[in-house]
Amino acid sequence: MATWPLPTDDDKENLLLSCRYDDLDEVQAFVTKFGSGALSTVRDDNGNTVLHMTCGNGHIDVLDYLLPLLSPSILPAQNNAGSTALHWAALNQHLELAQKLVHFTGGPGVDLIDIKNRAGRSPLGEAEMIGWDEGARWLVQEMKLDESNHHEINDSEEDSPVDTAQDIEVEIQDADGEVAKMTISGGALI
Repeated sequence: MATWPLPTDDDKENLLLSCRYDDLDEVQAFVTKFGSGALSTVRDDNGNTVLHMTCGNGHIDVLDYLLPLLSPSILPAQNNAGSTALHWAALNQHLELAQKLVHFTGGPGVDLIDIKNRAGRSPLGEAEMIGWDEGARWLVQEMKLDESNHHEINDSEEDSPVDTAQDIEVEIQDADGEVAKMTISGGALI
């Protein structure tokens, strides 16, 4: 088993800056020198990880490189403000990165959408707060909805066609107590 040298504080800071500014070559050089295990331990003074820097700034190439190398346990990692990389992707309207975080095999999946930061907002709440409708719609579609919303078939309905395009109304309360209502109709938000 290979032993890797430990990165210095300067090495860690340079890695975070490379993730922030989309310098994939420098990120790769860090992994070559210190191994991929060191990636998950790097945080700045505010608790931000390589994923926070990458997702907050929309760098899909760096994310594609990092995800297979990182421990899935870093996906729900919260910074000092309680925000995850998904919060930052939502706040900065980076849909493709949000999708990759949620769909990452072995990661927390849709449970990432439920994590609230210290302001009491989930990534969906952040998307709604800034008016990012496309992201909010996608997050709602991905969420685990209450089981009571599912249609159950009873004996009398077995021979009749089942309408799977039901309307589901979702109410989401933000940190200020405001309630937003969305209706999902036949798989589309209206």
